[in-house]
Amino acid sequence: MKTALLCSLVLLFLGMASNAAAAPDTRCYELRIYYAAPGKLEALQSRFRDHSCKLLEKHGFTNVGYWVPLDNPESKLLYVISSPSREAHDKAWSEFKADPEWIKVAKESEANGKLVAKVESIYLKATDFSPVLTPSGDATPRCFELRTYTAAAGKMDALLARFRDHTLALFAKYGMTHIGYWTRTDEGSNQLVYILAHKSKEAAAESFKGFRDDPEWVAAKKASEANGSLTDKVESVFLVPTDFSTIK
Repeated sequence: MKTALLCSLVLLFLGMASNAAAAPDTRCYELRIYYAAPGKLEALQSRFRDHSCKLLEKHGFTNVGYWVPLDNPESKLLYVISSPSREAHDKAWSEFKADPEWIKVAKESEANGKLVAKVESIYLKATDFSPVLTPSGDATPRCFELRTYTAAAGKMDALLARFRDHTLALFAKYGMTHIGYWTRTDEGSNQLVYILAHKSKEAAAESFKGFRDDPEWVAAKKASEANGSLTDKVESVFLVPTDFSTIK
């Protein structure tokens, strides 16, 4: 009797754990791209390091990661934040902008001119195959890659299926680390946005060469594109994490 009860409890626990692991990520993600004013990138990063990151957390945001492009002629700072929902996200931004501490910090940091020339904002939702995002304090330096795929008309579902069924496993096979996979939430958008981590830019090139030459990938690509390419455009930007990024 006791053995049967114990087995039942174990099965119940395993079932609960399985359901928890399978729970979809319904958070609202935002990729923000800041173009620093001329000569102001260092000051912009200092403001995030000393003030903005803490204030974002104060108002309910989760700091996912902060990066600058490896090649950065436009003085960009990119970061990803998240909230439990879009409604919570919008409310948090309103409260952040009205916070007296932020108003004071913004005024003092911009005494000699604006730090930001332009801001781009992209709202995202996690795909069903995106990994759980966790902070990484690994002391080994890594290079990150932001990749944006614009799906061909009517091919987004097929593109996502190919990633789910083939691409992710093959990326891992060739040493690429999954950070996050998202789709844009703006109406009419057909873009898949994802971030990988590599040991270096050179390692990324080697990994992708192995990936593209792999017979499994060649077969999967051929089968999935029997009726045409799944993508119209692929963009890649290599990034390095800031010292205050939660993911390094």
